[in-house]
Amino acid sequence: MSESEPVLICAHRGASAAHPDNTISAFEGARVEGADWVELDVRLTKDGALVVSHDAVYADGRGVWATPSAERPGSVVLLDAALDACSGMGVNVEIKNSPGDLGQQDGNPLAQDLAVCDLVVGLLARRADDSGTVAQEIVVSSFDEATLARVRSLQPRLDTAYLVFDLSRDPGLPERAAAAGDVAVNPWDRLVDERFVRRCDALGLAVNVWTVDDPDRICELARMGVAAIITNQPANARAALVAAGLL
Repeated sequence: MSESEPVLICAHRGASAAHPDNTISAFEGARVEGADWVELDVRLTKDGALVVSHDAVYADGRGVWATPSAERPGSVVLLDAALDACSGMGVNVEIKNSPGDLGQQDGNPLAQDLAVCDLVVGLLARRADDSGTVAQEIVVSSFDEATLARVRSLQPRLDTAYLVFDLSRDPGLPERAAAAGDVAVNPWDRLVDERFVRRCDALGLAVNVWTVDDPDRICELARMGVAAIITNQPANARAALVAAGLL
């Protein structure tokens, strides 16, 4: 992102400080609070539906993977409905499909299944117009390289972003993400300093930082030139940036 471009405000699972996260009310609340984008999480149900859920296990203890869509908790929405609720905002669709993040069945970790990628890409294709353009901006993100590679192989026009939690074990991750075709990296806030932002900028990667609610840190990141701040409190983030003359 160039210094002339204002930082974007991305509501983390919707306006999740004021509403239950990953719900219709959180997504609609994000718009009310002035978010430019929404970040949400998608998982696959037992019968192959795409539901918006951060955790692999529902609050009542049932696994998302083991529960048919029709039997999901009432607050858990399908991805299609979530995208409708985010109308007018961009959406960062995080595919929850990393090994170790899918939960367990009979005490054993679930094997990774890339079918969720095919279904996400297919849903987005159905929402596109005759030219293949989706009405809202979409970025697909994941902690898993194979997931992002699958998305790009199915639809090269879809933007992808590599989620980053730990660089100590993988210091070359930004370079690999750029070479693979990702347009952005989404790093944990504590990884980000000016040197990291400059490094990603030189690689052509936008930097979307999660999850930041502190007003001073939000402004500090904006001055570094990050592309987006992923926050639980979009209204407070916007107010801080406006007060600092950064929006």
